[in-house]
Amino acid sequence: MQLLYYSLAFALPILAASAPEEKEKPRTPCAIRSPTSGAFFDLNAVRVHIPDSGEKLQKDARNASWPARGWDYGANFTLNICGPVYEKLDDVVGVPESRWKNVSAYYQMDGRTYSIGSQNDQPVFRGRKLVLNYTDGSPCPSAGSSTSSPTPSASARRKNTIISFLCAADPLAPPMAVSFVASPDSCTYIFEARTPAACGGVEVAQQQLGPAGVFGVIALIAVLVYLVGGCFYQRTVMHQRGWRQLPNYSLWAGIGGFFKVSKVS
Repeated sequence: MQLLYYSLAFALPILAASAPEEKEKPRTPCAIRSPTSGAFFDLNAVRVHIPDSGEKLQKDARNASWPARGWDYGANFTLNICGPVYEKLDDVVGVPESRWKNVSAYYQMDGRTYSIGSQNDQPVFRGRKLVLNYTDGSPCPSAGSSTSSPTPSASARRKNTIISFLCAADPLAPPMAVSFVASPDSCTYIFEARTPAACGGVEVAQQQLGPAGVFGVIALIAVLVYLVGGCFYQRTVMHQRGWRQLPNYSLWAGIGGFFKVSKVS
């Protein structure tokens, strides 16, 4: 009987030590947790998914990037969130062909396509403002060129985009509405995006164990409770000693005797 106690004494610490250590959670693309409020912001809800070859779109899936009217800028804008635009682009000014598929925001003017930023799936907080930045667009215009006819310069500066997300709490509001705010130098483009995804929520925890693993853990705990609780009851209440401290000792002894007799015969 002492062997059973020693086994339990060694098994419990080993089981506790063998439990999986809590590792740092992998970063969710296009999502972030607020450092001030702790709310979880997942912008994947407004990311336009580009299907792979042969993949069918879901019934309600969006099949176009998000538009933004340019008003007095002279061109309208098209952008996606955390991913490349849905539309296929050709001959993007100042951008190598290998990177055309990574353009996340662009506009067209005088028959030419200008990138205003490449793909980025890491939103950030500037104070309480949720912001997404796109960089490495087409070259910025040279000094003195007009907005209506921008001439790319040979400088290292490239067009970039700043998208500030605002909460749209109205349940009847569209999934997202993007507004062009300003571009003071035709190099940096500022947008506001109103969407329910910017209201924050609770992160859905990912299940680490499958159904079989969960069942195994429950079964192991049940067996340990049965053995420890049964032995404690038999020893303290029934004043049993030795192997008779085992719960349902007579049942297990009968089963053992049955197999012993069967083996002898």
